[in-house]
Amino acid sequence: MANAIADTNKTHYMDALRGLATAELPDWAEAVRNDGEARFRDAAMPHNKLEEWRQTNISAVVNTPYKSLVAPGNAMPSAEDIAVHSLGDADTPELVFVDGYYAPGLSRTCVLPEGVRVASLREAVAAGDVAVREHLGQVLGERGAFPALNTAFLQDGVFLYAPKNTALPAPVHVLFLTTARESEQAAHIRNLVVLEEGAEATLTVTYAGLNSDSAYLNNVVDEIALGANAHLHWHKVVREGAAGNHLGTTDVRHGRDSRLSSFVISLAGKVVRNQLCTQLAEEGASCSLSGLYLNDGDRLIDNALDINHAVPRCSSRIAYKGVLADKSHAVFTGKVYVARDAQQTDSDQLSNNLLLSDTATINAKPQLEIYADDVKCTHGATVGSPPDEIVFYFRSRGIGEEAARGMLTFGFAEEVVADIEDKQLRDRLTQYLQTVFRPGI
Repeated sequence: MANAIADTNKTHYMDALRGLATAELPDWAEAVRNDGEARFRDAAMPHNKLEEWRQTNISAVVNTPYKSLVAPGNAMPSAEDIAVHSLGDADTPELVFVDGYYAPGLSRTCVLPEGVRVASLREAVAAGDVAVREHLGQVLGERGAFPALNTAFLQDGVFLYAPKNTALPAPVHVLFLTTARESEQAAHIRNLVVLEEGAEATLTVTYAGLNSDSAYLNNVVDEIALGANAHLHWHKVVREGAAGNHLGTTDVRHGRDSRLSSFVISLAGKVVRNQLCTQLAEEGASCSLSGLYLNDGDRLIDNALDINHAVPRCSSRIAYKGVLADKSHAVFTGKVYVARDAQQTDSDQLSNNLLLSDTATINAKPQLEIYADDVKCTHGATVGSPPDEIVFYFRSRGIGEEAARGMLTFGFAEEVVADIEDKQLRDRLTQYLQTVFRPGI
């Protein structure tokens, strides 16, 4: 096992861990943090000889001595900075976090159904919330060094709890803003979502960088626990700064007949990795995982999906689309595992990718690992450029080539956005796509 103290890629993180305040943590939370530190010490940092990182080179992130933030800062974004990314109205709760820490003065609260809690995870841990104690650290699996590091810091993030048979009347919006107040800063953001039996909620989370020139790292972990017949609509939007990096890991545990509808939209960031793992551990559970990634320059976007069909009669859907330009690189991995006893599994996955230049590259790897014999499973991937014959059709009707390609690309990407549950987010993203892909229209 690797010794983190002897590993120069870990030393700066271990030094920062020693500066964490522990007095405010209850004993059980301190135990969770200590377990994360032990896992981090033993975990290998990502490198290309590990199969899951073979096509994803993040050596620049691994080798940068990021300064982990261990306390809230004084720098607050302006009202204009928040307005650009804000969603909803006075009747919609919106929590704002700055550099990974809750900013109550910038947040918007409203009346929620009885028993529903939308709060800072840091405050919920300190208060000894029963649901937090029951689920925090219990959903996340063995996901490597950076998720373990996130647990070791166990700082702040959003906590959403909905009790039995409760439906939230409006989407909950969460906004994580990065000011990059420190040079090469790292924030370790932890989110926890717990829906009890029969509960339903829509959660939209946006990560946005306010400084396009400063390098930083957002190391994010989401734990989602869905009770029997619960339904979560989960939207994640990544708009980090041009030099900002985002490593995200989401683990979902399903109860019987529970449903997850997820949309992961990656728009900006130097290196962006979204790992989404779902455990269909009780019969009747289902997940629908959709995504869109737009890539240009020399950026890297990696979407790594892992669905575990552990029991019979569960279903899963994966539908991801990517648009790549310039010298950008993207990786898509969709792994569906069907256990021997998981009969009558229904699973489908498709990765469609549009290349707008000859130098953009995509590594698409849909995978099926099936041990049951009564299943319906399909998978596929497509890679190509806008069809020349359709571009010619547009041009023959007086539309310029640039506009024609833009319209085709907009239509390709908008198919994902059109299915988003949160109307304000859907409209905002549609406007964004129109701006990016429809010049002169």
